[in-house]
Amino acid sequence: MMERWIRRWKDALHGNGKYRAAVMGAVAVLCICAVALGMRAGSVATAGELRDLPIYSVKRDDKVISISFDAAWGDEQTQPLIDILAKYGVKTTFFVVGDWVTKYPHQIKALAEAGHEVMNHSDTHPYMTKLAPAKQAAELNTCSDRIEAITGVRPTLFRAPYGDYDNTVVDTARKNGMFTIQWDIDSLDWKDLTPQQMYDRIVPKVQPGSIILFHNGGKHTPEALPMILEALLADGYRIVPISELIYTENYTIDHTGRQIPRVTLS
Repeated sequence: MMERWIRRWKDALHGNGKYRAAVMGAVAVLCICAVALGMRAGSVATAGELRDLPIYSVKRDDKVISISFDAAWGDEQTQPLIDILAKYGVKTTFFVVGDWVTKYPHQIKALAEAGHEVMNHSDTHPYMTKLAPAKQAAELNTCSDRIEAITGVRPTLFRAPYGDYDNTVVDTARKNGMFTIQWDIDSLDWKDLTPQQMYDRIVPKVQPGSIILFHNGGKHTPEALPMILEALLADGYRIVPISELIYTENYTIDHTGRQIPRVTLS
């Protein structure tokens, strides 16, 4: 069977009219299917699998980036972080777990009043890929309900706990009105790196459209943050909440998770 198909491909390539039309037609159908699959924003075809990717970074021509904090456990560092960010006039995005919202509603209010985005990090911090779609939706919506009850604003961004996602997780978030957000630069502050180690991990790697990950409970994050902010601001970077960094329509996502605006013809 295999030898027969090889002969037919050779015949088609060398001008045998009997098979050329059939082979060329098959190629055309495959191309059309590939284009159709590629039309879905965020989907990337790799090794026969269509992956629905979150946003790791954004293609920007201007020097604008975002800083994000994940909050799932304690709140000891939250107010110091708010104070540091206020000193430098920087607004960021905090991804919070629903249980954290219930334990520390005053911090949610403080974040919102300081101008920071309060976004969704699930309700109980599970591995989302291990949940059925209905349970995933419940995690998302319960957390969003808790946040909205305090801030009056329903989250439009979601970060999966542990960075754990698959196509279903990203699709479930989308169906519930949220973009799934990852990061392209990780401070690793949860490993108790020194301020200088965090600086060295972050500052040299930043590029326009970067999304930096911190945690509100990082042991040395309040020490590292001022030196990192000063370096980025001195280099001409503008730091904005993630919802101001990303594109919400007319975009694609490449294989690295970089969001790219589509070129529209006028």
